[in-house]
Amino acid sequence: MQQRTRFHLLPVIPCLAISLLAQTPAPPAGGGVEVIKIAAHESRWDYPKEVTLPPNTQLHMVAKGDTLWDLGAKYLGNPFAWPQIWELNKWVKDPHWIYPGDPILVESSRATVTKGRDGESLAPAEVANLQPDNKMVRKRTNDEYAFTFQDFVQMPFLVPGTGEAYFKQVGAFKLVGREDASKDLLADGDYLYIGGGSEQGVKVGDRMVVTRVVARKFYHPDDRRRVKVLGDIVEQFGIIRVTTVYPGQSVALIEKSLDGVSPEGWAAPYQEPPAIVTALRADAASPVRVKEPVSKVMYIRMNKAVASAGDLVIVDRGASDGFKVGDVLISARPTPLDRNQKGPDKSITNTYLGQLIVIKAGERSATCRILRSVSEVMVGDILTH
Repeated sequence: MQQRTRFHLLPVIPCLAISLLAQTPAPPAGGGVEVIKIAAHESRWDYPKEVTLPPNTQLHMVAKGDTLWDLGAKYLGNPFAWPQIWELNKWVKDPHWIYPGDPILVESSRATVTKGRDGESLAPAEVANLQPDNKMVRKRTNDEYAFTFQDFVQMPFLVPGTGEAYFKQVGAFKLVGREDASKDLLADGDYLYIGGGSEQGVKVGDRMVVTRVVARKFYHPDDRRRVKVLGDIVEQFGIIRVTTVYPGQSVALIEKSLDGVSPEGWAAPYQEPPAIVTALRADAASPVRVKEPVSKVMYIRMNKAVASAGDLVIVDRGASDGFKVGDVLISARPTPLDRNQKGPDKSITNTYLGQLIVIKAGERSATCRILRSVSEVMVGDILTH
């Protein structure tokens, strides 16, 4: 299994910086207006070549790995405030992507209240002497981003019928080659060739998802006799962007991948992934009270034997069973109270394993991400609302 880097609990919406490391200049002194020339660099956006820095505004030069989410936390004290930064930098057309060397303006006037040199409060008089409320308050469970852009990049899901029928249905294009023929596995910055061009409506700048079949003629694990084929399992492996278009073919740059991209597969249409914010359930404990409809884990990404927090699994219930994106499910495993007891009358308890969230709901199946786990999750484990 190839090594991959996972970034848990990060938002979908903030941008991803993907080039050379840049330095962050100091804010202007004295509160005056400052004009700063921006060095030429590789960027998808038409960034300003000069920046006029007004009072109470800082300039951040994007470094490798920066996101608007991170900048919201760094400069505004709250990562959820990232839209306030984007609002000042509307030349960034897609908030998922910023590039090293891009100039980002940040309003520094939103700084938290501090104390003066002699320790006096600089807060307004009407609030400076307020005392804290000492009444007991029940601490709520913090919301968190439950589905990251990295999860979207490598998401598996079940399609009825065949993968090829699915790709035709969504209008995907076959991958027909790569720039470097010596590579069997491609990474960020490599180029792929797509079997669709201007005659098929492909345009420069189009983003697509590299997808391929990872399991054909998939059966439910309980279907030991293999009576009913459920479909094919396909998996997403990377995000690509079209850079050059010919009449019947196109060239695309791999913008983001985690496990590497095979030159064999399909380029499916890109749809903006949802930003799923959720809170963990407070009723998660053993024994788990099972409610209908009960679902089972059918498949673990990369066909692993066990899964843990952050892993993606496919379960055997979907939209037709009331499952919807954002549902938080409890995972459990039926366990005999007495392992030595035999026969149909043996007592069973449902041992708590963890919490999962639905990130994609098909008609008869759903893809879930494990939010928390106290024990490994395996194929056959049950899930309940």
